[in-house]
Amino acid sequence: MNIKPIIAIIFLLLITKIFSQSDQGLKKFLDEYNVKGSFLLYDMNNDNYVIFDSARCSVRFTPASTFKIANSIIGLETGVIPDENFVIPWDSVKRNIEAWNHDLDMKTAIKVSAVPYYQKLAGLVGEKRMQEFITKLGYGNMDISGGIDQFWLNGKLRISQFEQIKFLVKLYNDSLPVSKRTMGIVKSIILLEDTLRYKLRAKTGWGNQENVDIGWFVGWIEKNDNVYFFATNIESENPDDNFAAARIKITKNILHKYEIY
Repeated sequence: MNIKPIIAIIFLLLITKIFSQSDQGLKKFLDEYNVKGSFLLYDMNNDNYVIFDSARCSVRFTPASTFKIANSIIGLETGVIPDENFVIPWDSVKRNIEAWNHDLDMKTAIKVSAVPYYQKLAGLVGEKRMQEFITKLGYGNMDISGGIDQFWLNGKLRISQFEQIKFLVKLYNDSLPVSKRTMGIVKSIILLEDTLRYKLRAKTGWGNQENVDIGWFVGWIEKNDNVYFFATNIESENPDDNFAAARIKITKNILHKYEIY
């Protein structure tokens, strides 16, 4: 019997167990907001993961508005939009989020997470090119069925936390199969905080999957010549008014614990 594969599996399980055990204390940060979820942190310089609930970090969920990062890349790379200043006129449909009820350029649309802007952008790209680029980028399960303006919201597209970080690492390193210009523009428009100590680039997401609300906060922090990538995913069957803020606050509280934020 060849025991090498068995030893390798046992070793992997032990590593996962160590990670999980050493980070069980992170559960309190989710409990504070009465949500279930998982957390993944990747330290690039040390090539090291910090994990809370490794099994769940491998489960694919709807990307919701975190897909706006990839959607921006695809829009730019196909030439559908020339740059981050490209304006898509408001369709005059009044929506609950006032910030969406205006003509918007891409750099503003991603900051206010304007769904109509990105639905229009996806429509301009079209299903054929969208599928080509989703496959080229290796984004999640690469399934865009469900409608060109819905596949990342109510369709079949799914992505895990490990896959989110893999994608973001490639974006940071300019190693996605798109132009460096495109990646540079997208990195600039997801910049949320720029201080003397760090830079935070990230995107939120909120979707519904099988009658459960799914919340995302994914991105990275550039600090002290290192980069820390994170992917937070939370869920609730009955989200309260704190659900939206919880995605970000949980992440920042954990990063603060590790003296990153």
